[in-house]
Amino acid sequence: MHMQLTRLGTVGAILLAPALASAQAAGPSEASPITANVTLTTNYKFRGQDQDVLGSNGNFKTSAVKPALQGGFDYAHESGFYIGNWNSSVNWMDGNSIEMDVYGGYKFKAGGLDWDVGTLGYIYPGATQGNTWEIYGSGSYASAFGAFTLKYSHTVSDDYFNWAGAKAGSGLSGRNTGYLNLGYAYEVVPKLTLKAAVGYTFFASDIKDNTVAQNYYDYNVGASYDFGGGLSLGGYVQGANKGSAFEVTGADGKTRSPNKARFIVALTKTL
Repeated sequence: MHMQLTRLGTVGAILLAPALASAQAAGPSEASPITANVTLTTNYKFRGQDQDVLGSNGNFKTSAVKPALQGGFDYAHESGFYIGNWNSSVNWMDGNSIEMDVYGGYKFKAGGLDWDVGTLGYIYPGATQGNTWEIYGSGSYASAFGAFTLKYSHTVSDDYFNWAGAKAGSGLSGRNTGYLNLGYAYEVVPKLTLKAAVGYTFFASDIKDNTVAQNYYDYNVGASYDFGGGLSLGGYVQGANKGSAFEVTGADGKTRSPNKARFIVALTKTL
């Protein structure tokens, strides 16, 4: 079976955010410009979709608990430029078991907002048809009512998460697929922060017109607690709509959707 489950989408990544925020908050004289992070999570979803879907027997994994080990590092220069790498265990393409993200960008302040522009590559060793490249830009605003971040990611590669491209063998182009995400965070009491986000994926016409994929929304609602010393624990409900458009059929003939809502717990240590 040619599986077309896609890793649609951020560094999305809500689990990476604590490391980036920590590096940005600390002044150059207070801490090293290099930070690292490691996370153990009960499930890895990206833009609302499960990233661990296939068992060793070829059947679709139905368990809500599918642990993933994740980690990476960031270098943030005092000028605002940064580079980084983030990795996670995955299982949605044959021949691949890890996702490796590489990114770089520039952060600055203007007009009372915090801006971030950059580029991000998703790499899947052993299954290069999943490799995808995006550019992104975001603006953040902090107020007494919480922090708001609006981010847009735009695909610039023809290859798009095994849905399109020469390496995928489809002859289709994923270029111009986009993802828009609005995030919100509010510290209700010291160390406890509520978080919520909604995203929207819209596919390039080649994908939308020639595959079963449909534009869809994803959501993420939960909270995190900061224990201090770089240790935090988060609990989130994540999922997406249009689940039937992304269903996967296992070797046993049963069909399941990776868009199913899950409650996910993640423990993160930032160094």
